[in-house]
Amino acid sequence: MPPGSDRFPDGPSGPFAARTERMAVSDVRALFAAARRPDVISLAGGMPFVQALPEADVLDVARAVITERAHLALQYGGGVGLEELREQLVGLMAREGVQSDADRVLVTGGGQQALDIVGKVFIDPGDRIVVEAPSYVGALSAFSVYEPRFETIPLDDDGMVVEALEARFAEGLRPKFVYTVPTFTNPAGVTMSLERRHRLVALCRDAGVPIVEDNPYGMLRFEGDPLPCLHTLDPEGVVYLGTLSKVFAPGMRIGFITAPAAPLERMISTKEGSDLCTSSFAQLMAAAYLSGPRFEPNLLALVDVYRERRDAMLAALERFMPKGTTWTRPNGGFYVWVSLPPELDARSLLPTAFGRGVAYVAGTGFYPDGRGSDRIRLAFSYPTPEEIGEGVRRLGAVLSEALTLARGEAAGAPDPAPSHRGAGHDAGVGHGAAAEAAAAMRLLR
Repeated sequence: MPPGSDRFPDGPSGPFAARTERMAVSDVRALFAAARRPDVISLAGGMPFVQALPEADVLDVARAVITERAHLALQYGGGVGLEELREQLVGLMAREGVQSDADRVLVTGGGQQALDIVGKVFIDPGDRIVVEAPSYVGALSAFSVYEPRFETIPLDDDGMVVEALEARFAEGLRPKFVYTVPTFTNPAGVTMSLERRHRLVALCRDAGVPIVEDNPYGMLRFEGDPLPCLHTLDPEGVVYLGTLSKVFAPGMRIGFITAPAAPLERMISTKEGSDLCTSSFAQLMAAAYLSGPRFEPNLLALVDVYRERRDAMLAALERFMPKGTTWTRPNGGFYVWVSLPPELDARSLLPTAFGRGVAYVAGTGFYPDGRGSDRIRLAFSYPTPEEIGEGVRRLGAVLSEALTLARGEAAGAPDPAPSHRGAGHDAGVGHGAAAEAAAAMRLLR
C-alpha cells in the first residue's frame, strides 16, 4: 500500500465527500487510452479534426499576441472574461440569431465548465431536472455532482419529444430547468424541429421553468436551413451555452454563457470562486482569431471536412451493418446514433470490437439510469473517410457474428464454427487490444 493511503479509505468513515461516490468513470474516458493504439480505428471520441486548422494561421495569432500584448496575455484577467473576446462572442452568436451584448456574456474554461456552473448555480440535492434521453454524457456528469433527480424525455428524429414533457408537466412536474442540445445532438445527431422549439419555449414560459440550451455544433451545418435557437425565441427564459472547441480549437478551452441578468450574476461569482479567470492568453488568441480574416474560410473548410466524413460514415453503415440495425442521419455535428437488434449488447461487445481493431462508445453512458445497452454512438469527426469505412466494416463484422451466434443460441442451434479470420488476423491486431478493452470495461462496471 502506498505511504499515506490508509488515511484515504473509502466508505462513510473516509475523508471523501459522499457526492464523490456517484462520480462514475465515463465510458468515453475509460476507452480513450486503449483507443489511442495505432492499430485501433477509434469511432469513439468526438475530437475535432484540428489538423484542418492551418498551423500558420494559429502561429500568426500567437505571435501577434505575445509580441504585442504579452503584458496582458501573461497576466490575470477578470472573472467575467476579456471585453474584446466577449464582443467577438456576441458577433459569433449573432450568426445563429442569438442577440446579446458583451455585458451579458461570461467566458468559461470550455463548454464543460459552463455546464458545471449551471449545475452549481441551479441544483440543490434532490432537485428534479429534465434531460433528453439520450443526453450528453458530459452534462450528466457535471450535473450529477450536485445530486439532482433526473427526469428523462425521449428523443426521436425531430429532437426532444415535447409532447412527452407536456404530459409530465400536466402531472405536476416542475423541474429546476430543462437541459437540451437542440441542434445536432450529442450523441444522437438529431435536430429539434421548428414546431417543437416553439412548443418547448411556450411550455416552459407558461410553467415558469428555465431552459438551458447547449449549442456546441450549430455552426457545423452540412445542409438544410438553420433553425432559430431557443434563446432567440425566449431570451429571458433561456440560458445559452456555447464553445469555440468545435470552430477553433478545443485546446484553447474557451466556452461562454449568455443569460438573463439574475442567473448571470450568480454564475460570474461562481466562476470566480472556481478559477479566478480563464487564461488571458487563450482569450486574446481567440479574440484575434475570430476578428481576423481566416476564421470564415477555415470554418467553411471544416464544414466540408465533416460533411465528407459524415457521408463516408452513412455509406459504410449502409454497406456493412447487419439487418435490423438502424441509425440517425445528421445534418451536421459529429455523431451518428446506432440502434442495434435487440439480441445484441453494445457494452459487452466492446472487448471483441477492440480485438478487431475498432472502438465505439456504448449507449449506456448517455442515460442517467443506465439504459442504452442496445445503442452505439459513432463519431465521424476525427478519422479519415478511409478509416471510417474500414472501422465500420470491422464493427459490422463483429455485430453480424454476434447476431448469428445469439440467434443460433436462441433457436437451440449449435454454435457456428469459428471464423478463419480471427480477431488478430482480421484487423492486424493481437490480443493486446482486446485485453486493454477488457481492462477499460472493468473500470466501467
